[in-house]
Parts: sequence; structure tokens; C-alpha cells
Amino acid sequence: MAIRCLLEGNSVRSTERMTGVHRDTIIRLTVRVGMGSKKLMDNKFQNLNLHNIQIDDIWGFVGKKQRHIKKEDDPDTVGDMWTFVALDSETKLVPSFLVGKRTQENAESFLLDLASRLDSRVQLSADKLPAYVNAVWKAFGPDANFGQIVKSYEAEPIGAGRYSPPKVVSVEKTRIWGKPNQNLISTSHVERQNLTMRMGIRRLTRLTNAFSKKVENLEAAVALWFAYYKFVRPHRTLNTVPAVKAGIIKWLWNIGQLLDYSLAKS
Repeated sequence: MAIRCLLEGNSVRSTERMTGVHRDTIIRLTVRVGMGSKKLMDNKFQNLNLHNIQIDDIWGFVGKKQRHIKKEDDPDTVGDMWTFVALDSETKLVPSFLVGKRTQENAESFLLDLASRLDSRVQLSADKLPAYVNAVWKAFGPDANFGQIVKSYEAEPIGAGRYSPPKVVSVEKTRIWGKPNQNLISTSHVERQNLTMRMGIRRLTRLTNAFSKKVENLEAAVALWFAYYKFVRPHRTLNTVPAVKAGIIKWLWNIGQLLDYSLAKS
């Protein structure tokens, strides 16, 4: 019940109130199951036949926001933290993700991990983050069709409407190398995935006081949620889970099965 509450977007403290389980126990359980889920996905997601992958990164923070970091703080363990996400637009599978700082090194590690899981030539789409160009080349070389998309927005509203998303006023698609299908150069699916993450992972919800105190807590929460998303939670447009659509498992799991498999790996 505690895990289910967390996966439905509840905070640790609200889960504590609903279940009667102490928050420290909930956090320890989250870390154990989350790390087990990550190992489970590492084992399952190999030799994937995916064709159209969109990559993006989603912001969060650990301990304090970047502007509040002091000289005595460890910049590697507090402040802004990003989750790099790769999403296959056809199966909605997330074959790879990485939690860490938004650095060239992490971008390369993320894409090297993604490349190691694929067994076919792929089309990649990304935004204009400079780190992606060198990282994609290092991970895939010429064995990928890579394009970038840049969306320009109108000025952000002020006053009462300042929380409304700005409107897109122009879109520019650029071929970086290979022969990407111009119509498929997009980050719309992975950006929608980011919204689903923010609704399902409380510590990523904007404009609240929810955050992670440790990097390992954030990584475990993200890993647990992705396992739930891929194996348990049916995707409305697929009428099944992404892992079934991608041929990784034969039928969707329930929470109990996910916990059993994850704890066996922890």
C-alpha cells in the first residue's frame, strides 16, 4: 500500500498518514525497491528493436535549489538535478534514463547506455542542448539518424496568468547527420512523458515544497516509477503496458509481482 501511494503521486508524509508506516521505513523501502527495479530493468532491456527515440531531460533538485548553494555544500550532491529520459514513440518504452547533473559527462553516459541496449539503427530526436550533439556521436557514431528541434515561445505571461504555459510561436527542425525523417523529428512524446512523471513522482512536482534530500532517494523514486510505468500501469493509447508492446514481457504485471521481482534483485 505504501508503494502504491507513492506511485500515485503522494508524498512520503501523506503516505505515512494514510498507511501508518513511519516515513523512515517508507524511504528505506523506496530505496530498496527502487534500486531493485533499476537492476530488473537493466536485465530486461537488452537487444531492443526500437526505431524512433526521443530524448529529453527533466529538472528537479536535491536538498536545495541551485541558487541557494553555499561554498561549504558539495555541488555534486545538492542543487539542481536532472533526469535524462529516452522514450520510444511507438511503444512508449523508456529503455534508458539517468539521474545526475546536466553535464557533458552525464549526457554521454546516458546515451552510451541507450546505445548498448539497441540492436537496430535508430532515429533520434532531441532539443538543442549542446551536450547532446557530441554525446550522440560518441555513443552512436554514424549509426543513427539524428535531428534536433527548437521551439520558440512567446514571452511568458505575468500577473494572474504567469503559471500558464507560454504558446509556441515557431518550430525549427534540423538534420544533424544521417537521414532522419523530418516528420518524425519531435520531442512531443517525451515532453508529455515528463508531465506524467511530474504527476506521478511527488518530489518532481513543481511549485510545491516536495524535494529529495539525497540523490539516491531521487534515483530510487524515479527507477521505481519507471518500472511501474513500463510493467504495471496500462498506457491508454496502447491498451497495455510499454513492456508488453515492446515484446519484453507477455502480459502486464501487478504491484505484487513488481515488488517480488524488484526485491529479488535488490
